[in-house]
Amino acid sequence: MVAVKKLEGFRQGEKQFRAELCTIGNIQHVNLIRLLGFCSEKSRRLLVYEYMPNGSLDKHLFGCNQHVLCWNARYQIALGIARGLHYLHENCRDCIIHCDIKPENILLDDSFVPRVADFGLAKLMGRDISRVLTTARGTVGYIAPEWIAGTAVTAKADVFSYGMMLLEIVLGRRNAEQREEDDAVDIFPLVAARRLVGGGEQMVDTRLDGDANMAEVERACRVACWCIQDDENARPAMATVVQVLEGLVEIGVPPFPRSLQLLADQSNYLQFYSDLSPSK
Repeated sequence: MVAVKKLEGFRQGEKQFRAELCTIGNIQHVNLIRLLGFCSEKSRRLLVYEYMPNGSLDKHLFGCNQHVLCWNARYQIALGIARGLHYLHENCRDCIIHCDIKPENILLDDSFVPRVADFGLAKLMGRDISRVLTTARGTVGYIAPEWIAGTAVTAKADVFSYGMMLLEIVLGRRNAEQREEDDAVDIFPLVAARRLVGGGEQMVDTRLDGDANMAEVERACRVACWCIQDDENARPAMATVVQVLEGLVEIGVPPFPRSLQLLADQSNYLQFYSDLSPSK
């Protein structure tokens, strides 16, 4: 069984088609979706991928699925994604920046092994180039501050997105949710960053009823909060993230990210991003 992705729109479809072929079409890794084939005929653009029976990660974290992902599965998923990104950033001929890391773009096989998918926004960066200029077209809530501000990006933009997603994996909630009772917006990365001092048991998904390795929970939250630092140079490389999650390297408590405080101070979460958009 295979999965077929149809790209809509002539110009945008062609752009995504070429991006996917130039990136995932040339590489293979256990934590990256495998492109099996493609079709390009007139305006029709089709991509054929291996089928992932357990769908995307967001369905298991935020959906109505009665089955709650156990902690071990979450941790192994987070580690697998980190390994896939490390491969993209450091082990390919060119550095590949995914540019849209989020739970919807992480697919799970029948054993819940993660595959990074959807390379339609991906950018190739030669090893002799330090950064690449590209329009901010990722997903609100996962876009690095420097990208929003219009600065040319590096692989550290993916690191920021990974950090936001890692907190969602730990908490089992979107990185921003609006409360129905008072229309306030809860910024969960902000909550996690503040709770780091208090201990990991306060940060894990309540649906797990405390059934989690608290050393791993705190390790994951520390990694995530380092990944979402405002200064891209303060964020770890994905190679370091992998080593920390594997327990090979210790990591200290990160400083409080200033951008999270800015988010908390905004009356509307989305307005923060539109205010900083380079188009304004």
